[in-house]
Amino acid sequence: MRLTLPFDVRPEPGLPVPPYWEAHLDPSAAAEPPGGGERLLGAAGAYWARRGLPVDRPHALAAPGAEPLLLALLAATDGDPVLARPAAAWQAPLVRLLRRPVHTVPAPAEGGGVPDPFALLEAVRRARAEGGSPRLLVLSAADDPSGTVSPPELLHETCEAAAEAGLMIVSDETYSDTLHHHDTVLLSPAEMLPDHTVVLTDLGATLVPITVPAALARFPATAHGAAWRERAAAALAAMRAVLPGPVAAATSYVLTEPAEVTDHTAAANRLHARVGAAAYRAVTDGGALCRPPKAGFQLYPDLGVPGLYARQAEERLTAALGRPVLGGHRFGDDPTEPRVRIDTGVLLGATETERRTALTAADPVAVPHVAAGLAALTSAFAELRGPGAATGPAGSGSRGRGA
Repeated sequence: MRLTLPFDVRPEPGLPVPPYWEAHLDPSAAAEPPGGGERLLGAAGAYWARRGLPVDRPHALAAPGAEPLLLALLAATDGDPVLARPAAAWQAPLVRLLRRPVHTVPAPAEGGGVPDPFALLEAVRRARAEGGSPRLLVLSAADDPSGTVSPPELLHETCEAAAEAGLMIVSDETYSDTLHHHDTVLLSPAEMLPDHTVVLTDLGATLVPITVPAALARFPATAHGAAWRERAAAALAAMRAVLPGPVAAATSYVLTEPAEVTDHTAAANRLHARVGAAAYRAVTDGGALCRPPKAGFQLYPDLGVPGLYARQAEERLTAALGRPVLGGHRFGDDPTEPRVRIDTGVLLGATETERRTALTAADPVAVPHVAAGLAALTSAFAELRGPGAATGPAGSGSRGRGA
Protein backbone atom coordinates (compact mmCIF):
# COMPACT_ATOMS: atom_id res chain seq x y z
CA MET A 1 0.00 0.00 0.00
CA ARG A 2 1.08 3.62 -0.45
CA LEU A 3 1.10 5.73 2.69
CA THR A 4 -0.10 9.29 2.23
CA LEU A 5 1.54 11.38 4.93
CA PRO A 6 -0.23 14.34 6.55
CA PHE A 7 1.55 17.65 6.19
CA ASP A 8 2.48 17.43 9.86
CA VAL A 9 4.67 14.53 10.95
CA ARG A 10 4.72 15.55 14.61
CA PRO A 11 3.33 13.18 17.24
CA GLU A 12 -0.26 13.85 18.22
CA PRO A 13 -0.82 14.74 21.92
CA GLY A 14 -4.51 13.91 21.69
CA LEU A 15 -5.65 16.55 24.18
CA PRO A 16 -8.91 18.52 24.23
CA VAL A 17 -8.68 22.26 23.68
CA PRO A 18 -8.83 23.88 27.14
CA PRO A 19 -11.57 26.49 27.69
CA TYR A 20 -9.10 29.23 28.57
CA TRP A 21 -7.52 29.10 25.12
CA GLU A 22 -10.70 30.10 23.32
CA ALA A 23 -11.41 32.70 25.99
CA HIS A 24 -8.14 34.53 25.31
CA LEU A 25 -8.25 34.53 21.50
CA ASP A 26 -8.71 38.29 21.21
CA PRO A 27 -10.28 39.02 17.80
CA SER A 28 -9.37 42.72 18.12
CA ALA A 29 -5.66 42.07 18.67
CA ALA A 30 -3.41 43.85 16.18
CA ALA A 31 -1.12 41.95 13.85
CA GLU A 32 2.23 40.97 15.35
CA PRO A 33 5.52 42.25 13.94
CA PRO A 34 7.93 39.65 12.55
CA GLY A 35 9.50 37.84 15.49
CA GLY A 36 6.80 38.81 17.95
CA GLY A 37 5.54 41.91 19.74
CA GLU A 38 6.49 43.36 23.11
CA ARG A 39 3.80 41.60 25.17
CA LEU A 40 4.45 38.19 23.64
CA LEU A 41 8.24 38.38 23.97
CA GLY A 42 7.95 39.69 27.51
CA ALA A 43 5.81 36.66 28.39
CA ALA A 44 8.33 34.41 26.65
CA GLY A 45 11.14 35.89 28.74
CA ALA A 46 9.24 35.19 31.95
CA TYR A 47 8.46 31.66 30.75
CA TRP A 48 12.18 30.91 30.32
CA ALA A 49 13.15 32.70 33.54
CA ARG A 50 10.94 30.28 35.47
CA ARG A 51 13.03 27.50 33.90
CA GLY A 52 16.31 29.01 34.95
CA LEU A 53 17.07 30.50 31.53
CA PRO A 54 16.38 34.23 31.80
CA VAL A 55 16.36 36.19 28.56
CA ASP A 56 15.52 39.76 27.54
CA ARG A 57 13.28 40.67 24.62
CA PRO A 58 16.07 41.51 22.13
CA HIS A 59 17.20 37.88 22.43
CA ALA A 60 13.82 36.16 22.01
CA LEU A 61 11.82 35.37 18.90
CA ALA A 62 8.34 34.03 18.13
CA ALA A 63 7.06 32.39 14.97
CA PRO A 64 4.05 30.42 13.67
CA GLY A 65 5.56 27.00 14.33
CA ALA A 66 8.97 25.39 14.77
CA GLU A 67 9.34 24.73 11.04
CA PRO A 68 9.53 28.37 9.86
CA LEU A 69 11.53 29.20 12.97
CA LEU A 70 14.22 26.58 12.30
CA LEU A 71 14.22 27.54 8.62
CA ALA A 72 14.84 31.16 9.61
CA LEU A 73 17.63 30.10 11.99
CA LEU A 74 19.31 28.11 9.23
CA ALA A 75 18.89 30.89 6.67
CA ALA A 76 20.43 33.37 9.12
CA THR A 77 23.66 31.43 9.61
CA ASP A 78 26.33 29.93 7.41
CA GLY A 79 27.40 26.32 7.27
CA ASP A 80 25.75 22.94 7.38
CA PRO A 81 23.70 21.43 10.22
CA VAL A 82 24.48 18.21 12.06
CA LEU A 83 21.48 16.17 13.22
CA ALA A 84 21.18 13.23 15.57
CA ARG A 85 20.13 9.92 14.03
CA PRO A 86 17.24 9.38 14.41
CA ALA A 87 15.89 12.95 14.57
CA ALA A 88 12.48 14.59 14.27
CA ALA A 89 11.07 13.91 10.81
CA TRP A 90 10.46 17.59 10.01
CA GLN A 91 14.05 18.79 10.43
CA ALA A 92 16.06 17.32 7.53
CA PRO A 93 13.53 18.40 4.84
CA LEU A 94 13.94 22.02 5.95
CA VAL A 95 17.70 21.78 5.54
CA ARG A 96 17.26 20.41 2.05
CA LEU A 97 15.06 23.37 1.13
CA LEU A 98 18.18 25.49 1.52
CA ARG A 99 20.15 22.99 -0.57
CA ARG A 100 22.55 22.29 2.26
CA PRO A 101 23.90 18.85 3.10
CA VAL A 102 22.67 17.14 6.25
CA HIS A 103 25.32 15.49 8.41
CA THR A 104 23.93 12.86 10.78
CA VAL A 105 25.48 11.26 13.85
CA PRO A 106 23.97 8.27 15.67
CA ALA A 107 22.49 8.80 19.11
CA PRO A 108 23.68 6.35 21.79
CA ALA A 109 21.52 3.49 23.01
CA GLU A 110 20.84 5.33 26.29
CA GLY A 111 18.13 7.29 24.50
CA GLY A 112 17.35 10.89 23.68
CA GLY A 113 18.16 12.86 20.55
CA VAL A 114 21.74 13.79 21.44
CA PRO A 115 24.58 12.47 19.24
CA ASP A 116 27.37 10.34 20.63
CA PRO A 117 30.22 12.82 21.41
CA PHE A 118 33.03 10.74 19.92
CA ALA A 119 31.04 9.97 16.78
CA LEU A 120 30.21 13.69 16.53
CA LEU A 121 33.86 14.72 16.56
CA GLU A 122 34.75 12.09 13.97
CA ALA A 123 31.81 13.04 11.70
CA VAL A 124 32.74 16.72 11.80
CA ARG A 125 36.41 15.94 11.14
CA ARG A 126 35.54 13.73 8.17
CA ALA A 127 33.01 16.21 6.72
CA ARG A 128 35.50 19.07 6.85
CA ALA A 129 38.25 16.92 5.34
CA GLU A 130 35.88 16.25 2.44
CA GLY A 131 35.15 19.96 1.91
CA GLY A 132 32.00 20.22 4.01
CA SER A 133 31.22 23.01 6.47
CA PRO A 134 29.35 21.68 9.52
CA ARG A 135 28.66 24.68 11.77
CA LEU A 136 25.43 23.94 13.63
CA LEU A 137 24.39 21.01 15.84
CA VAL A 138 20.63 20.43 16.20
CA LEU A 139 19.79 18.18 19.13
CA SER A 140 16.95 17.36 21.49
CA ALA A 141 17.57 15.94 24.97
CA ALA A 142 13.88 15.01 25.23
CA ASP A 143 13.40 13.19 21.99
CA ASP A 144 11.09 12.76 19.05
CA PRO A 145 10.77 9.99 17.85
CA SER A 146 11.63 7.88 20.91
CA GLY A 147 10.14 9.81 23.83
CA THR A 148 13.33 9.11 25.78
CA VAL A 149 15.61 11.54 27.62
CA SER A 150 19.37 11.89 27.27
CA PRO A 151 21.36 11.34 30.48
CA PRO A 152 22.93 14.58 31.77
CA GLU A 153 26.42 13.07 31.53
CA LEU A 154 25.95 12.33 27.83
CA LEU A 155 24.55 15.79 27.13
CA HIS A 156 27.50 17.39 28.91
CA GLU A 157 30.03 15.34 26.93
CA THR A 158 28.28 16.13 23.64
CA CYS A 159 28.23 19.85 24.47
CA GLU A 160 31.96 19.69 25.19
CA ALA A 161 32.50 17.93 21.85
CA ALA A 162 30.41 20.58 20.05
CA ALA A 163 32.48 23.35 21.63
CA GLU A 164 35.71 21.58 20.67
CA ALA A 165 34.45 21.26 17.08
CA GLY A 166 33.39 24.92 16.94
CA LEU A 167 29.67 24.14 16.52
CA MET A 168 26.79 26.35 17.58
CA ILE A 169 23.90 24.42 19.11
CA VAL A 170 20.18 24.61 18.40
CA SER A 171 18.48 22.79 21.25
CA ASP A 172 14.94 21.67 20.39
CA GLU A 173 13.26 21.65 23.80
CA THR A 174 9.71 21.09 22.59
CA TYR A 175 9.21 18.08 24.89
CA SER A 176 11.15 19.37 27.90
CA ASP A 177 7.94 20.26 29.74
CA THR A 178 6.36 16.85 29.13
CA LEU A 179 8.42 14.70 31.51
CA HIS A 180 6.49 11.71 32.80
CA HIS A 181 8.18 11.57 36.19
CA HIS A 182 9.57 14.24 38.49
CA ASP A 183 12.75 12.27 39.17
CA THR A 184 13.85 12.39 35.51
CA VAL A 185 16.82 14.76 35.23
CA LEU A 186 16.73 16.87 32.08
CA LEU A 187 19.25 19.59 31.35
CA SER A 188 19.50 22.19 28.59
CA PRO A 189 22.67 22.87 26.60
CA ALA A 190 21.96 26.54 27.33
CA GLU A 191 22.92 25.80 30.95
CA MET A 192 26.28 24.42 29.80
CA LEU A 193 27.14 26.57 26.79
CA PRO A 194 24.99 29.70 27.25
CA ASP A 195 26.92 31.77 24.70
CA HIS A 196 26.71 29.10 22.01
CA THR A 197 23.14 27.73 22.31
CA VAL A 198 19.84 28.76 20.77
CA VAL A 199 16.83 27.16 22.45
CA LEU A 200 13.83 26.36 20.27
CA THR A 201 10.46 25.13 21.54
CA ASP A 202 7.22 24.37 19.74
CA LEU A 203 4.41 25.25 22.13
CA GLY A 204 2.01 22.79 20.50
CA ALA A 205 3.36 20.01 22.70
CA THR A 206 2.22 21.72 25.89
CA LEU A 207 0.71 25.19 26.07
CA VAL A 208 -1.22 25.73 22.85
CA PRO A 209 -3.46 23.39 20.83
CA ILE A 210 -1.48 21.21 18.42
CA THR A 211 -3.44 22.69 15.50
CA VAL A 212 -2.11 26.19 16.29
CA PRO A 213 1.47 26.72 15.05
CA ALA A 214 3.36 28.71 17.66
CA ALA A 215 7.02 28.47 18.60
CA LEU A 216 9.71 30.41 20.45
CA ALA A 217 13.46 30.78 20.22
CA ARG A 218 15.88 32.04 22.88
CA PHE A 219 19.21 33.41 21.67
CA PRO A 220 22.48 33.85 23.57
CA ALA A 221 22.76 37.14 25.47
CA THR A 222 25.70 38.22 23.33
CA ALA A 223 26.25 40.54 20.39
CA HIS A 224 26.47 37.46 18.19
CA GLY A 225 23.16 36.18 19.60
CA ALA A 226 21.43 39.52 19.00
CA ALA A 227 22.72 39.66 15.42
CA TRP A 228 21.57 36.10 14.76
CA ARG A 229 18.17 36.96 16.17
CA GLU A 230 17.84 39.99 13.89
CA ARG A 231 18.80 38.00 10.80
CA ALA A 232 16.30 35.28 11.72
CA ALA A 233 13.56 37.89 12.26
CA ALA A 234 14.32 39.31 8.81
CA ALA A 235 13.99 35.82 7.32
CA LEU A 236 10.61 35.39 9.03
CA ALA A 237 9.51 38.76 7.64
CA ALA A 238 10.55 37.70 4.14
CA MET A 239 8.39 34.57 4.51
CA ARG A 240 5.52 36.57 6.09
CA ALA A 241 5.77 34.04 8.92
CA VAL A 242 4.14 35.97 11.75
CA LEU A 243 1.68 34.96 14.45
CA PRO A 244 -1.88 36.22 13.91
CA GLY A 245 -2.91 38.79 16.50
CA PRO A 246 -5.57 36.65 18.23
CA VAL A 247 -3.16 33.70 18.50
CA ALA A 248 -0.43 35.95 19.88
CA ALA A 249 -2.82 37.26 22.52
CA ALA A 250 -3.80 33.77 23.69
CA THR A 251 -0.19 32.59 23.54
CA SER A 252 0.92 35.56 25.66
CA TYR A 253 -1.65 34.55 28.26
CA VAL A 254 -0.69 30.87 28.48
CA LEU A 255 3.02 31.76 28.66
CA THR A 256 2.32 33.49 31.99
CA GLU A 257 1.27 30.02 33.24
CA PRO A 258 -1.54 30.89 35.66
CA ALA A 259 -3.00 28.09 37.77
CA GLU A 260 -5.58 26.97 35.20
CA VAL A 261 -2.80 26.50 32.63
CA THR A 262 -0.37 24.68 34.91
CA ASP A 263 -3.21 22.45 36.19
CA HIS A 264 -4.03 21.48 32.62
CA THR A 265 -0.44 20.74 31.64
CA ALA A 266 0.15 18.73 34.83
CA ALA A 267 -2.97 16.66 34.14
CA ALA A 268 -1.83 16.15 30.54
CA ASN A 269 1.61 14.93 31.65
CA ARG A 270 0.05 12.48 34.12
CA LEU A 271 -2.14 11.20 31.31
CA HIS A 272 0.77 10.84 28.89
CA ALA A 273 2.77 8.98 31.54
CA ARG A 274 -0.02 6.49 32.24
CA VAL A 275 -0.91 5.85 28.62
CA GLY A 276 2.73 5.85 27.50
CA ALA A 277 3.58 3.17 30.06
CA ALA A 278 0.58 1.12 28.98
CA ALA A 279 1.50 1.49 25.30
CA TYR A 280 5.05 0.37 26.12
CA ARG A 281 3.64 -2.76 27.76
CA ALA A 282 1.32 -3.31 24.80
CA VAL A 283 4.06 -3.24 22.16
CA THR A 284 6.52 -5.29 24.20
CA ASP A 285 3.79 -7.82 24.98
CA GLY A 286 3.37 -7.96 21.21
CA GLY A 287 7.02 -9.02 20.96
CA ALA A 288 8.69 -5.70 20.07
CA LEU A 289 11.84 -4.26 21.62
CA CYS A 290 11.48 -0.78 23.04
CA ARG A 291 12.83 1.69 25.55
CA PRO A 292 10.18 3.01 27.96
CA PRO A 293 9.17 6.60 27.15
CA LYS A 294 10.09 9.29 29.67
CA ALA A 295 8.66 12.37 27.93
CA GLY A 296 6.14 13.32 25.27
CA PHE A 297 3.50 11.08 23.75
CA GLN A 298 5.48 8.79 21.49
CA LEU A 299 7.61 5.67 21.65
CA TYR A 300 9.92 4.01 19.17
CA PRO A 301 9.72 0.19 19.13
CA ASP A 302 11.77 -2.18 17.02
CA LEU A 303 9.77 -5.11 15.73
CA GLY A 304 12.88 -7.28 15.70
CA VAL A 305 11.80 -9.17 12.58
CA PRO A 306 14.74 -10.13 10.32
CA GLY A 307 14.22 -9.04 6.73
CA LEU A 308 11.44 -6.59 7.58
CA TYR A 309 12.37 -3.04 6.53
CA ALA A 310 11.16 0.18 8.12
CA ARG A 311 8.99 1.06 5.14
CA GLN A 312 7.31 -2.34 5.24
CA ALA A 313 6.72 -2.06 8.98
CA GLU A 314 5.22 1.39 8.43
CA GLU A 315 2.85 0.19 5.74
CA ARG A 316 1.70 -2.93 7.58
CA LEU A 317 1.11 -1.20 10.90
CA THR A 318 -0.67 1.68 9.17
CA ALA A 319 -3.01 -0.83 7.57
CA ALA A 320 -3.49 -2.84 10.77
CA LEU A 321 -4.18 0.16 13.01
CA GLY A 322 -6.05 2.30 10.49
CA ARG A 323 -3.91 5.40 11.07
CA PRO A 324 -0.49 6.62 9.92
CA VAL A 325 2.47 4.98 11.64
CA LEU A 326 5.85 6.39 10.61
CA GLY A 327 8.81 4.10 9.93
CA GLY A 328 12.30 4.84 11.14
CA HIS A 329 13.44 5.93 7.69
CA ARG A 330 11.31 9.07 8.14
CA PHE A 331 13.62 10.04 11.01
CA GLY A 332 16.89 9.38 9.20
CA ASP A 333 17.28 5.97 10.84
CA ASP A 334 18.54 2.80 9.17
CA PRO A 335 15.84 1.90 6.60
CA THR A 336 16.71 -1.81 6.88
CA GLU A 337 15.67 -1.89 10.56
CA PRO A 338 11.95 -2.34 11.38
CA ARG A 339 11.60 0.57 13.80
CA VAL A 340 8.47 2.73 13.92
CA ARG A 341 7.14 5.63 15.95
CA ILE A 342 3.91 4.98 17.82
CA ASP A 343 1.96 8.10 18.80
CA THR A 344 0.20 7.45 22.10
CA GLY A 345 -1.94 10.60 21.90
CA VAL A 346 -4.12 9.05 19.20
CA LEU A 347 -5.22 6.45 21.77
CA LEU A 348 -6.95 9.18 23.77
CA GLY A 349 -9.82 9.56 21.34
CA ALA A 350 -10.97 10.93 18.02
CA THR A 351 -13.37 13.56 19.40
CA GLU A 352 -13.16 16.33 21.98
CA THR A 353 -15.56 14.37 24.19
CA GLU A 354 -13.43 11.21 24.11
CA ARG A 355 -10.26 13.17 24.77
CA ARG A 356 -11.78 15.04 27.68
CA THR A 357 -13.02 11.75 29.12
CA ALA A 358 -9.49 10.33 28.96
CA LEU A 359 -7.97 13.48 30.48
CA THR A 360 -10.33 13.55 33.46
CA ALA A 361 -10.55 9.79 34.10
CA ALA A 362 -9.13 8.45 37.37
CA ASP A 363 -7.75 5.50 35.39
CA PRO A 364 -7.42 6.53 31.73
CA VAL A 365 -6.08 3.11 30.70
CA ALA A 366 -9.43 1.60 31.72
CA VAL A 367 -11.47 3.99 29.56
CA PRO A 368 -13.04 1.70 26.91
CA HIS A 369 -11.71 3.42 23.78
CA VAL A 370 -8.22 3.74 25.30
CA ALA A 371 -8.21 0.09 26.36
CA ALA A 372 -9.35 -0.96 22.89
CA GLY A 373 -6.54 1.02 21.27
CA LEU A 374 -3.95 -0.59 23.55
CA ALA A 375 -5.28 -4.06 22.78
CA ALA A 376 -5.10 -3.27 19.06
CA LEU A 377 -1.44 -2.33 19.46
CA THR A 378 -0.57 -5.67 21.01
CA SER A 379 -2.49 -7.57 18.34
CA ALA A 380 -0.92 -5.61 15.46
CA PHE A 381 2.62 -6.12 16.70
CA ALA A 382 2.04 -9.79 17.49
CA GLU A 383 0.56 -10.39 14.04
CA LEU A 384 3.56 -8.79 12.35
CA ARG A 385 5.93 -10.93 14.34
CA GLY A 386 4.07 -14.13 13.58
CA PRO A 387 2.28 -16.80 15.65
CA GLY A 388 3.24 -16.97 19.30
CA ALA A 389 4.89 -13.56 19.40
CA ALA A 390 2.60 -12.05 22.03
CA THR A 391 3.48 -12.87 25.63
CA GLY A 392 0.20 -11.99 27.22
CA PRO A 393 -2.18 -9.07 27.73
CA ALA A 394 -0.86 -5.57 28.23
CA GLY A 395 0.43 -5.24 31.77
CA SER A 396 2.02 -8.69 31.97
CA GLY A 397 4.77 -10.65 30.33
CA SER A 398 7.86 -9.35 28.58
CA ARG A 399 8.80 -5.68 28.85
CA GLY A 400 11.38 -5.90 26.09
CA ARG A 401 14.93 -4.58 25.80
CA GLY A 402 16.03 -1.19 24.62
CA ALA A 403 15.82 -0.87 20.86
